[in-house]
Amino acid sequence: MNLTTDTAGGLVIVRIGETRLMYPLLADFATTVSGLISRGDKKILIDLTSVTYVDSATIGCFMDLYRQAEAAGATLKLGGVQKRVETMLTMTGAHNFLELHPDEASAVKSFGS
Repeated sequence: MNLTTDTAGGLVIVRIGETRLMYPLLADFATTVSGLISRGDKKILIDLTSVTYVDSATIGCFMDLYRQAEAAGATLKLGGVQKRVETMLTMTGAHNFLELHPDEASAVKSFGS
């Protein structure tokens, strides 16, 4: 899976370089983000700029990671959310829990300093 992480000022940005985030790719993604939560990172941004499609397993994965983050006192947000992905998250109600941002810059800003 094409996945990178960058850390700046206490914020970890997980950048997904795939256009379709679906079941076969979720293991690496979930392991990476769960590891960040486990090690104590408190501000985690998932950058979905490249992602144009997610399946139901991905949405379930996002929700599981959201619950893990909440339990650990961390904040997990999604940035670079494309319209089609936003529609999927809205249709399933995931947008009621996950904070969505249209681009990475606005997502980073939402964390404050």
